[in-house]
Amino acid sequence: MARAELDKQPTDVRRMFDTVAKRYDLTNDLMTAGIQRSWRRSMVDAVDPQRGDLVLDLAAGTGCSSEPFYTRGATAVPCDFSVGMLRQGKKDRPLLPFVAGDGTRLPFLDETFDAVTISYGLRNFVDPVAGLREMRRVTRPGGRLVVCEFSRPTNGAFRTVYLDGFMRALPRIASVTASASDAYVYLAESIRAWPDQAGLADLMVEAGWQAPEWRNLTGGIVALHRATA
Repeated sequence: MARAELDKQPTDVRRMFDTVAKRYDLTNDLMTAGIQRSWRRSMVDAVDPQRGDLVLDLAAGTGCSSEPFYTRGATAVPCDFSVGMLRQGKKDRPLLPFVAGDGTRLPFLDETFDAVTISYGLRNFVDPVAGLREMRRVTRPGGRLVVCEFSRPTNGAFRTVYLDGFMRALPRIASVTASASDAYVYLAESIRAWPDQAGLADLMVEAGWQAPEWRNLTGGIVALHRATA
């Protein structure tokens, strides 16, 4: 598999995720020492799903981020453009209503969802602002967006160790469980190239979202951004 470059050609990115789908959840859990579970809980809390809400979980992969919404009484629609991820998700979580879709051309009507969320997927869009505009289009007035994405640690020394140390070692770490560790070279580079917390908030405003705010998790390794339609 040719590694996707930072121009993020959709076909290359889709092929990359198809390749790693089988062990994707396990690899992420091991690489984060299980911390991603607390990040996921924080993301669900930020969405604050109400009973009866319809939530679009974009770039949902195998659907592990979609399941918690059901325990809150909401209905989550996991959507992803990787057929490999969707197939694995349907195998692991057969009750979830998986939908194949491109984040920049969503297959949903205007003002359909009460909330839209995307975890670790926005930075893979060839045009993140176009994706954010599509999320705005399918969200009802007053609805909310929550973006959970890798960001910039707030401590300078830790930021250097994280970006220049751990990110460079990530492909070797992933090779223990991943079926295509070269994909994690791309993932590490995409994290390093992604805007910081304020930069992502600016993109959200450009796409038409109101009053973006963010909360840092684990010192800013991950940030939760929330905005209103």
